[in-house]
Amino acid sequence: MVTDTIYRKRPWLKFYRPEVPPDVDIPEQSVVETFDAATERWRDKTALVFYGRKLSYRELRDQVDRFATALADLGVKKGDKVALLLLNSPQFIIAYFGALKAGATLTPISPMYVSSEIKHQIEDSGARSIICQDILYEHVEKAGVKLDRVILTDVTEYLPRLKRFLGKSMLRAVYQKMSAPPMDIYQREGFYQFQDLLKGYPPEPPHIEFNVREDLVTLPYTGGTTGLPKGAMITHHNIVAAQHLGQAFWGDVMEVGKEIILAYLPFYHIYGQSVVMLGGISQGYTLVIFTTPDLDDILNSIESYRATIFYSVPSLYEALRDYARTDRVNWKRLKVLVSGADALLEDTARGWEQRTGTRIHEGWGMTETSSVGILNPYGRPKVGSFGIPLSNTIAAIVDPDGTDFLPVGEVGELLVRGPQVMKGYWNQSAETEEVLVEIDGEKWLRTSDLASMDEEGYFSFYDRKRDMIKYKGLAVFAREVEEVLANHPQVKEAGVIGVPDPEVGERVKAVVVLETEARGKVLEEEIIKYCQENLAHYKCPRVVEFRGEVPKTDVGKVSRRELRETEEL
Repeated sequence: MVTDTIYRKRPWLKFYRPEVPPDVDIPEQSVVETFDAATERWRDKTALVFYGRKLSYRELRDQVDRFATALADLGVKKGDKVALLLLNSPQFIIAYFGALKAGATLTPISPMYVSSEIKHQIEDSGARSIICQDILYEHVEKAGVKLDRVILTDVTEYLPRLKRFLGKSMLRAVYQKMSAPPMDIYQREGFYQFQDLLKGYPPEPPHIEFNVREDLVTLPYTGGTTGLPKGAMITHHNIVAAQHLGQAFWGDVMEVGKEIILAYLPFYHIYGQSVVMLGGISQGYTLVIFTTPDLDDILNSIESYRATIFYSVPSLYEALRDYARTDRVNWKRLKVLVSGADALLEDTARGWEQRTGTRIHEGWGMTETSSVGILNPYGRPKVGSFGIPLSNTIAAIVDPDGTDFLPVGEVGELLVRGPQVMKGYWNQSAETEEVLVEIDGEKWLRTSDLASMDEEGYFSFYDRKRDMIKYKGLAVFAREVEEVLANHPQVKEAGVIGVPDPEVGERVKAVVVLETEARGKVLEEEIIKYCQENLAHYKCPRVVEFRGEVPKTDVGKVSRRELRETEEL
């Protein structure tokens, strides 16, 4: 049996920047106190830019306080759950902090959800209030959930006057079947307009006392890869810890009150919510917000707003790597480029560096870790690795079917412990006990990610436990096969799953999207032969299916769950 000694020694500490401490003091303060301190310190600085419209930290504070006052008057009290069904916009941020100031817990819902998914999250969380994009309310109404308060907002409310029509056209293009409800809906009991509340109440929010280690800030729901989605209980202490650990890890690379970041990652998702929105506001950054960005919007805004930090996801780096206009940006001017929410393919990382002359710093996190946990250190990113644990954080590799710690280099399940790890799953005690396990008197989070640690303390991702394919008893990592397929010059993207087979356990199946010019020309046999030249025989796909696209999650991951579901139909 291998002890956890090697992990306790934290071999990764030698790669911390000199100013980064192994452990950071986390203040016992609430997210509300953090927000108030930031908006007071940087009150005259621009907090948000929304398609040209600017809001200072002073204006943001005023509107948050007015909204909190309104919610309290409408009956929202400490511990109530408030659902947010909003696109990225100033309203999301105002509603988020306003509800917190009224003592509520937020449960953000994906704008891509259909009525049944919305119904589950609202009913499971116990939310009785919702702040909703007007064009998305139709799905809420069809869900048939009982709500005491419905607050609707139009995304164009914060657009410059000349861009308001453009905003409506933009949303119609993305949400073609959606339309705002008629104005007479506000005659119903419990229905309110967002702007009416801001104008009708003074900035006099209630004073709420928080137990920062117990009271919840947010209840984000996991993707539901096994069964229905579960709410992760993220406390004030979790969020404040995440902000301090992230800030400490970058040392003096990122300067409080000075950075400019593009805020296009969805705020309902823990990455966009914790790292971009909460992290940016708490550190006095300027957030350039996008509701429905495209590649040109991103490139133009990097240059026009002189962005300094670029947070993104692998799928966007892949798209930009091959985009003709990417060279319009001087990428070397940005301080750091970060990738998260999914594993970054080595082909993408190397291709990006060759194209732009810059290196991507890959990181790892989960909803259950308030988004942050492991990250490549500044100036020393390792291709193929998602980095080293942050301060106050220990990661380890154990037997996926037990709790024995594994030696350096062996693949097993990634375990993490630190102050950013969630309190547990909402109303799911059995599931909580499965993932928050005690080993030698210490509590660890079982991540279900299969990974390994090298001699330097860098961790590398292999696959999710549920995505590992067993062919004749041999382990096949779907991501490894996808990486080989991505290197094929005619393959645009691919997803790999296991298909049940009584003779061998599972057959490897690849769903492949070809480059446009290769469609109808490249055959299944050619893809299989390419894999046979680059993989052990048992890892090679036995079946190749060509499609026009592979299903993706909201943050651009290949959705293997959907691939498996389609296979079962």
